[in-house]
Amino acid sequence: MSTDTTIEAPILTAKDFATDQEVRWCPGCGDYSILAQVQKVMPNIGVPKENIVIISGIGCSSRFPYYMNTFGMHSIHGRATAIASGLKATRPELSVWIVTGDGDSLSIGGNHTIHLLRRNFDVNIMMFNNQIYGLTKGQYSPTSEEHKITKSTPYGSIDHPFNPAALALGADASFIARSMDRDPKHLQAMLTRSHQHRGASFLEIYQNCNIFNDGAFEIFTEKSTKQEEALFLEQGKPLIFGANQDKGIKFDGLKPVVVSLGDGVSADDLWIHDERDFYKAQVLVRLFDSPTKPDGHFPRPFGVFFETDRACYEDVMAMQIEEVIATKGKGDLDKMLRGREVWEIL
Repeated sequence: MSTDTTIEAPILTAKDFATDQEVRWCPGCGDYSILAQVQKVMPNIGVPKENIVIISGIGCSSRFPYYMNTFGMHSIHGRATAIASGLKATRPELSVWIVTGDGDSLSIGGNHTIHLLRRNFDVNIMMFNNQIYGLTKGQYSPTSEEHKITKSTPYGSIDHPFNPAALALGADASFIARSMDRDPKHLQAMLTRSHQHRGASFLEIYQNCNIFNDGAFEIFTEKSTKQEEALFLEQGKPLIFGANQDKGIKFDGLKPVVVSLGDGVSADDLWIHDERDFYKAQVLVRLFDSPTKPDGHFPRPFGVFFETDRACYEDVMAMQIEEVIATKGKGDLDKMLRGREVWEIL
């Protein structure tokens, strides 16, 4: 008689990651699609459900932990990154996902975001960008375009907006990508790549707020314009776009230019995408707002802009602690408290 008592882990599906909570976003909100894609991806990343943690700040997107059947925390405004950093430092085996919006992560939480990226904790940031404050009913956000008329800027915003991907690159993020709520397959691919990256991944997701900023990204999502306006990046492939795949981007010296294929221009002449090229990534993240546009228009890039290998903060911290213990022994808290480094409050 066999004595094998091995129990195989059950095969999970998207339904296993859904909770019994009523999803409370406005009907038609892009957050529904993002939630669905995350729930579809999670069973396939190879991490036990009990080792997945979703941490959010404040905003519409920050309801996420209630709808994911994993461990999670709905934290405080702008500080999801700080809380996630502490969790990862103490529990490095966990798969930690940060859900945040353009206001939560780039306004009150901007400082925490850039420091998490430079420290390179092995966490995944999903930054929902709808270019508006949705939860507080339609004020302009750090990513709203100039001259944006909102409840807080009735005569148009005079702020210059952040470019989230460029900000992440400036903070030395080791993985930067962009996707959108209305392209489920692409979003699933980018979520998977984010998880596979060892280090801090920054995924900007264009998310439609159909109540306060409807159609902000429609030009990139509608069938009639998507192929002309969206440029999908593929490693080792030339930058080609257009309804007939008849346009491309090449370099004229150090400047990117849009060209038509044919008439002496072939795919071999085009910019070949390399996710490991830091210098080209700096051009790529700013491609759509470049001041050197030859014809005033570039398509908007989607995909992985940049990826590099860099030591994770929690790994280096653990090594440092081991080295100190090896040379000086374990610390004695009681001895430290009884030591001479004290002061009196008069």
